Amino acid sequence: MLINIVLLVIGLVVVLKGADWLTDGAVNIASRFGVSQMVIGLTIVAMGTSMPELCVSMVSALKGTPDLAVGNVVGSNTLNTLLIVGCSALVAPIMVKRSSVRRDIPFAVLASLLMLIFCLDGGIDRLDATLLFILFAVFMFVTVKYGKNEGTEAKTTAAPLGKATLLLVVGLVCLILGSNLFVDNASFIASTLGVSDAVIGLTIVAGGTSLPELATSMVSAKKGNSDIAIGNVIGSNVFNILMIIGVTGLVKPMHIKGITSLDLIVMLASILLLWFFCRTTYKVKRWEGAVLAISYIAYLAWLIAQAV
Repeated sequence: MLINIVLLVIGLVVVLKGADWLTDGAVNIASRFGVSQMVIGLTIVAMGTSMPELCVSMVSALKGTPDLAVGNVVGSNTLNTLLIVGCSALVAPIMVKRSSVRRDIPFAVLASLLMLIFCLDGGIDRLDATLLFILFAVFMFVTVKYGKNEGTEAKTTAAPLGKATLLLVVGLVCLILGSNLFVDNASFIASTLGVSDAVIGLTIVAGGTSLPELATSMVSAKKGNSDIAIGNVIGSNVFNILMIIGVTGLVKPMHIKGITSLDLIVMLASILLLWFFCRTTYKVKRWEGAVLAISYIAYLAWLIAQAV
């Protein structure tokens, strides 16, 4: 058990360092090509930081533990929206573009709503998965198309492309390896204590696979890169549901038992709350970040109480 705890801490350290490199690389690539930081956050950074969720959900579904696969995504999205945005806003208020409020966040709301509706019959079949994946393709097309128009001119003062790309790739590798190390050891500790797959998926695995998003968003917020901070969360939420559940459901339809309607409603309510905060002043203020973070802590406490 002690060795597992040590490895868990090492995984966390690797994730934090990877987030720092990833952020620097992403910002420089955006500057180099004149692409907006929001688009980088919604696409490259979001996909990269969601790789742990993809791996965990796919493997879990194939191994016959769909509750872990779906719980991982539902838990990760709730954590992304409430805890990650909340903590990032506490570090520094997050500025949100009007285009994100009008286009990107509604996409995340739609994805969460579809997830809730599709799971009402107890699972994700191939038709559900196909619809999710098609919507993901639409999201990517719209993001890239409009992102080109919102980008700024390329800056010759940006770091050399090779160095920026290397930082981004090494950062992603560190995020994935570190989070896997964290998840494997955290899951082992939890299962040893007799915690169910659904609760492990909603809490420990979701938290572990969301470490890349948490680290990246907080580092980005601290460095004043709000677009990457919020774009990373929104993009990851969309990617988690539309891409990960879509692909996983196509490979192997999932029948879930331990994930309740309340878990799905909390996920949907969290993104609606974020949307509300963003619509008011196009900023997530510190007190709003506190509300988001406290809401997640309350939800987590309820999950733990139910598991005991």
